[in-house]
Amino acid sequence: MNPVNVGLLGLGTVGGGTFNVLNRNAEEITRRAGRGILISHAAARAYDPSRLPGIDAISVTDDAFAVVDNPDIDIIVELIGGYEPARELVLKAIANDKHVVTANKALIAMHGNEIFAAAQEKGVMVAFEAAVAGGIPIIKAIREGLAANEIKWLTGIINGTGNFILTEMRDKGRDFADVLSEAQALGYAEADPTFDIEGIDAAHKLTILASIAFGIPLQFDKVYTEGISHITRDDVGYAEEFGHRIKHLGFTRRTEEGIELRVHPTLIPDRRLIANVDGVMNAVLVHADAVGPTLYYGAGAGSEPTASAVVADIIDVVRTLTADPENRVPHLAFQPHALAAVTILGMDDVETAYYLRMQAEDRPGVLAEVTRILGDLGISIEAILQKEPSPGVEEVPVILLSHVVRERHMNAAIRQIEALDSIHGSVTRIRLEHLDCD
Repeated sequence: MNPVNVGLLGLGTVGGGTFNVLNRNAEEITRRAGRGILISHAAARAYDPSRLPGIDAISVTDDAFAVVDNPDIDIIVELIGGYEPARELVLKAIANDKHVVTANKALIAMHGNEIFAAAQEKGVMVAFEAAVAGGIPIIKAIREGLAANEIKWLTGIINGTGNFILTEMRDKGRDFADVLSEAQALGYAEADPTFDIEGIDAAHKLTILASIAFGIPLQFDKVYTEGISHITRDDVGYAEEFGHRIKHLGFTRRTEEGIELRVHPTLIPDRRLIANVDGVMNAVLVHADAVGPTLYYGAGAGSEPTASAVVADIIDVVRTLTADPENRVPHLAFQPHALAAVTILGMDDVETAYYLRMQAEDRPGVLAEVTRILGDLGISIEAILQKEPSPGVEEVPVILLSHVVRERHMNAAIRQIEALDSIHGSVTRIRLEHLDCD
């Protein structure tokens, strides 16, 4: 049987890894797929041939559309990233009756509904395992391995850059800006780190996970997104004193009122396994009704870890080339006609616990004023930590942990607390999740 011809768009970090993994493991991959898989054409504006043994044996061009339009290619692997021209290339490939594999989380989160509808009409597959958590097979786990379950909630450390920064701040007592500079020097963060540190990258991935978990359309525009640039080493230290760690989590949960979609710094108990995921590693914790909690851990980025997921998708596509399109695994886990228009909750309606840090005047009665405001709004306090003032300083940090409360009530409390003459500056608020699976 003739090999399946693959057109590779992009020969950068992930594209190069994909080329090398396919070549190095060709025999094993053929045994798994049932047919040979051959990268016959690639498109790249620039690449390093010394890092790609065998690249001279294939056709390489700088015209990605020429690869997409080549009638001899069966599968297009899009690894150039970004919104455009990736969207145009993927839609053109689908129009040309080609299957698509992509690692592009931004593309899927923003334009996935359009892309999957086009693929459904043409009877082709779009595979995107590598778009979330690099080499961790989390898409397959939720879409196929947990297909018997109703997903209750899931949460994840799905951006390695943010996790590296928070780990260094905790372990070495370093400031955010200092660690960010090192992350950039090490190549973990881009020169413009906005997508990583402000949660946009994680929001793209959470959009995809929530859609697969709950059978809803992709809705990136409804994800609440908050970054970690305001987290201080003091916050990290105080969290430790309470027996918690701060992680930048993507969190989605099904409630009676709708579905939560949120990315933000979060205190979690240090006894939780996910609290101990450090450095650039990723992890996703899924709570389902039948199996209970399951945790998926591994490398969330990198050349060959991500290539592992890309190649696995190529193998899946090859295995189903002769299958009836109606009997394939649906792109978003649920049959296209069964996707539900469920309400996405705004943050005002989310219920969670909170960590509050404020600078208070060091005099009697201040803490009573704060607790009165919280009590009047029905907010219970779980723990209080008041630090000793430094010599010559007339204000002290006060840190509170609350019980679960609706966010709009906490917002009202923070506004009233900040209006007190005895409270100086803004109140730092970090949400807290216990991640109980009862």
